[in-house]
Amino acid sequence: MRAIRQETLGGPEVLRVVEVERPAPGPAEVLVRVHAAGVNPTDYWHRASGGLIGDTPVPLGWDVSGVVEQVGLGVSVFRPGDEVFGMPRLPLPAGAYAEFVTSPARHLARKPAGLSHVQAAALPLAALTAWQSLVDAAEVRPGQRVLIHAAAGGVGHLAVQIAKARGAYVIGTARAAKHELVRGLGADEVIDYTAVDFAETVRDVDVVLDTIGGEYGPRSLRTLRPGGLVVSLASPAEVDLVPVAEAAGLRSGFTIVEPDQGGLKEIAALVEAGLLRPVIDAVLPLEQAGKAHELGESGRTSGKIVLTVAE
Repeated sequence: MRAIRQETLGGPEVLRVVEVERPAPGPAEVLVRVHAAGVNPTDYWHRASGGLIGDTPVPLGWDVSGVVEQVGLGVSVFRPGDEVFGMPRLPLPAGAYAEFVTSPARHLARKPAGLSHVQAAALPLAALTAWQSLVDAAEVRPGQRVLIHAAAGGVGHLAVQIAKARGAYVIGTARAAKHELVRGLGADEVIDYTAVDFAETVRDVDVVLDTIGGEYGPRSLRTLRPGGLVVSLASPAEVDLVPVAEAAGLRSGFTIVEPDQGGLKEIAALVEAGLLRPVIDAVLPLEQAGKAHELGESGRTSGKIVLTVAE
């Protein structure tokens, strides 16, 4: 099968199309014929540094949408021919930039019928990140005020919609050119972070979703009401914010997304209810994975980038 691999860590240019042996599903696993694979910032990080795996090149790709080709021993939730989407194995390598990928069966869910494979591949990692942060960690409730940084980004644009579906009042930060998009997704307020200091203008927030890190964490604390929470996604270093928050009567935590069939089913239900839709910035063939990474690392995209693998 065709797959994207790299021999060394480095920039987008290290990504190559190669022929590798088709994998076989183990017990409790399925083999998926990949139709589309989502591209995420964690892919760039692992490509360049080894990420959570170390200094060994990692078979890239975790977002997948496709069709079950074969089921392994003991699998009862899927049959060959089922259309599925999901995020296999993270933080371990999955290798979804390929024509076939194996996955634990319960790291996948049935693809929403109203979505194409390209649309479905845009969802798993980013939507699960938003769901696990806002719903599982923050327990966002109707009427709460939620501030979402990089609200037009891969995680951010889905977080806006999930927070609105939970009944929250949503404030997003984004460049002025992206305000129309963010408002169209349901945000009640949008702040141009290049022109306005959100920490000086936003108050009485219950939950902040910080997708950026660095100075954004401490500044976000200033927007919270007593007992409010900052959920940090950008770097494990954000755990250093915890004692600072506690000293001010606030809360902070760092979240790493996990495979979650239950969460995928909730996301699919939101899609089918018309409350969640992915924004696709670019669709490129598998062979142009390097170009997809260049585009993503430019920092100028809105929503998601997706690689097409099979028709």
